[in-house]
Amino acid sequence: MNLPEHFSPSAAERLKSLTEKYPTPFLALDLSIVKSRYIELEQGFPDADIFYAVKANPADEVIQLLADSGASFDIASPQELDKVLKHGVSPDRMSYGNTIKKASAVKYFFEKGVRLYATDSEADLRNIAVNAPGAKIYIRVLTDGSEGADWPLSRKFGCNPEMAIELAVLAKDLGLQPYGVSFHVGSQQRDIDVWDGAIAKVKVINERLSTEHGIEIQMINMGGGFPANYIQKTNDFSTYAEEIKRFLKEDFPEELPRIILEPGRSLVGDAGVIVSEVVLISRKSSTALERWVYTDVGMFNGLIETLGEAIKYPLSTSKSGPEEEVILAGPTCDSLDIMYEQHKYELPLSLEIGDYVYWFSTGAYTTSYSSIEFNGFPPLDYYIL
Repeated sequence: MNLPEHFSPSAAERLKSLTEKYPTPFLALDLSIVKSRYIELEQGFPDADIFYAVKANPADEVIQLLADSGASFDIASPQELDKVLKHGVSPDRMSYGNTIKKASAVKYFFEKGVRLYATDSEADLRNIAVNAPGAKIYIRVLTDGSEGADWPLSRKFGCNPEMAIELAVLAKDLGLQPYGVSFHVGSQQRDIDVWDGAIAKVKVINERLSTEHGIEIQMINMGGGFPANYIQKTNDFSTYAEEIKRFLKEDFPEELPRIILEPGRSLVGDAGVIVSEVVLISRKSSTALERWVYTDVGMFNGLIETLGEAIKYPLSTSKSGPEEEVILAGPTCDSLDIMYEQHKYELPLSLEIGDYVYWFSTGAYTTSYSSIEFNGFPPLDYYIL
């Protein structure tokens, strides 16, 4: 096994110790990498407020580390809210970033002291007005984030710019504070220019609200989208930071509104390694050229982002030597549970049942996506390196 270079030299021994102690599959997390990614983000965007997207990895240790580092938190549900509150984070360091929410949930957030809410529809806005009176709202707009993003987020959330303007005016009429505009360019976004188009769209909305309605937007929430290190090539983070700051300066040359970032994957993705065991190796006939490798981790217990082969994780094994292409599949009785069939990974010919397969950069959206007991398999456990 060769660990990626962002792991410390001692990480291999610590990972080996965990593997000897705990049954597979499990996720091993290196918190020092989370810390370094957070510092990198602070230094890249020194004037921005960082709201960690808890859904990426809700591990208590991750939340506590980021809370102690000064992060704020993007919360998606009352359960996430309770989880973060128990770490002593004050409600003014939280936003309710989910645009799809029950009235009871809005009321619960308001009672707990949260005053910043995302929205993208009239019905949701009226829900906020009734259950969180006087709250600050930011309106999520649709972006063209499907291109360049390995995990697009552009269809389910957001509204068009014209509706965003209408919602801001309605918010004011309902006694709410039309505080900001938000967008998300898509998760694992590799095309930096997408931010340019999104920021330009926000500029137009801001100008129209100011000149036509006397509403001054005070905040831009740029969401997440910064990439982790999968096998597809991306720019260095410093390049993202410098280009995005240039886009902001071009569209807001005099004074920037408050900038909020909502990173998830970029903070925790590279900090994780899933350790799995080979359960079965087979061919479909005596003359078949394709070798199937089944591991004890799959689509339903941590690797759902391989759906459509969208996210391609770096892999390593406990064996070495000559390699050949394989099809990688999980352990469940479901034909969907095939991680990679079109994209052919090459694994050693010496690989045997009982050997280990290591899935790198799996710190994000693995434990939190894992099913509770599909086929009876338990959720993916995690341990701290």
